[in-house]
Amino acid sequence: MTTDFPRQTLRIGFVGSGFIAHFHLKSLVGVRNVEVTGVYSPTEGKRRAFAGAVRDLDLGSCTAHPSLEALLTAPDVDAVWVLSPNYTRLDVMRALHDLKKAGRSTIHAVACEKPLARTLREAREMLRLVEDAKLIHGYLENQVFSTAVMRGKDIIWRRAVPAAGRPYLARAAEEHAGPHEPWFWKGDQQGGGVLLDMMCHSVEVARFLLTRPDAPRSSLKLKSATGAVACLKWTRPNYAAELKERMGPTVDYSRRASEDFARGMITLEDDLGQEVIIEATTSWAYVGAGLRIQLELLGPEYALEFSSLNTGLKVFMSRRVSGSEGEDLVEKQNAEQGLMPVLEDEAGIYGYTDENRHMVERFRKGQAPDETFADGVAVIEMLMALYKSAEEGRTVYFDREDLSDFVPAVGRPD
Repeated sequence: MTTDFPRQTLRIGFVGSGFIAHFHLKSLVGVRNVEVTGVYSPTEGKRRAFAGAVRDLDLGSCTAHPSLEALLTAPDVDAVWVLSPNYTRLDVMRALHDLKKAGRSTIHAVACEKPLARTLREAREMLRLVEDAKLIHGYLENQVFSTAVMRGKDIIWRRAVPAAGRPYLARAAEEHAGPHEPWFWKGDQQGGGVLLDMMCHSVEVARFLLTRPDAPRSSLKLKSATGAVACLKWTRPNYAAELKERMGPTVDYSRRASEDFARGMITLEDDLGQEVIIEATTSWAYVGAGLRIQLELLGPEYALEFSSLNTGLKVFMSRRVSGSEGEDLVEKQNAEQGLMPVLEDEAGIYGYTDENRHMVERFRKGQAPDETFADGVAVIEMLMALYKSAEEGRTVYFDREDLSDFVPAVGRPD
């Protein structure tokens, strides 16, 4: 098999066939020069259904592989998208590393869904493995590639910053009514609660907005982190019972709960010694039309604002219009009646289409993406500092702390 770049088509395999895998799959309809040629997940019915969805979308002839090794050694897979649950990702990376080092895999690139890992030690090991295997690597943080974020950052830094100076505060909030699958709710499997699950988006999109366009994200030096977490909704007896009924007996928030609200402030310093701040809020206790993402970027003489639920398209349905529950208007939809916002292109608005276009083109050409595992490590470092701050009730200073062995209380085994 040739290793010449650029390749005419990138053939990718999916590790995982759940909700996020199907979201990525739908976004690939808007990406050129790509085929989905393989999938592996533990449940045969799900991986076969995913392979059928690939064919229905005309994205290639997809093999439903019976094992992870079969996918990673398939001769028609050039790159893999790791989209399996958080607690499996390090093992997936170890398997790919070992097969690559043994000369049994022809894969040359890997992309991993957020968050990169559950702890800083795991994240650093993910980076070590991918570098040791000499694989090109990309970190799948979709909000950085959101159409509004990319367009807004371009305008602010091109028009406002030269006249007034750099931005100094980025606010990011993401809220919905809770995750889809049981493992998300289990601290030991997911690694945390809403802080790890959703603030990984918020801190990285904020850091991206604050970073000069021609500079690496690492040009902003981490200084301090102050965090707070709470269990606001899902530990209440009636909601804990509802969650247990919906997610199964192993999700018992009356006994062991993960935080459903988190707030964080991270202070950074630019290359001129100027202080900039990230302010983030996330929640699994929000009840509204559906998933709500709110972003702000503030500078000396300007402001950027975005809200995913302030859509141009809305529909109204009266009490006489009824139907089954679904998510056909907006992700994490909470109602089917009344005045409802509609996201007409969720994959594009949330950033999945441009994210995957970017990854495919960089991998196809043998080049490193703008978001790599190194960025995923930096995100986990920020999140672990926020968890430690919340747990110990103090501000954490990055230059005084070793977070390598820190595991959030919610992520520690019983």
